[in-house]
Amino acid sequence: MVILPDGRDIVDVIAGEPGSKSDITLFRENRDNFDPKQKFKGDLGYKGENLIDTPIKKPRNGELTIEQKIENKEFSSKRIFIEHRIRSVKIFRVVQDRFRLNPKKYEQVILTICGLVRLRIRALILPTKIAPLPSG
Repeated sequence: MVILPDGRDIVDVIAGEPGSKSDITLFRENRDNFDPKQKFKGDLGYKGENLIDTPIKKPRNGELTIEQKIENKEFSSKRIFIEHRIRSVKIFRVVQDRFRLNPKKYEQVILTICGLVRLRIRALILPTKIAPLPSG
């Protein structure tokens, strides 16, 4: 999912394919859809991708410096809104449980769930029809 930095809205959703595939692989397959200058923030699963800023990983058999820990804390404080938005999609349990419907319907179900989440956070505003007043 691509989410605005403050978690205000879900911008784009790529429904996964059957089988396991890492997040970074999905990003690399779809990065042509984004502006090459566009920067993203991600978790350590995106480590090594130059378009995505990630937190500093603790070195093997070592510790992070105090400055690195502070930098990671600042990074996390900005990303927490995105994690909350991901959680609101996962509440519907379609993402983590086995999908038992027709696999062709998976993308449609995920997009519907994202629409419900957007409606709940008031990012999706549905047009209202105003019925004409009866004359007379």
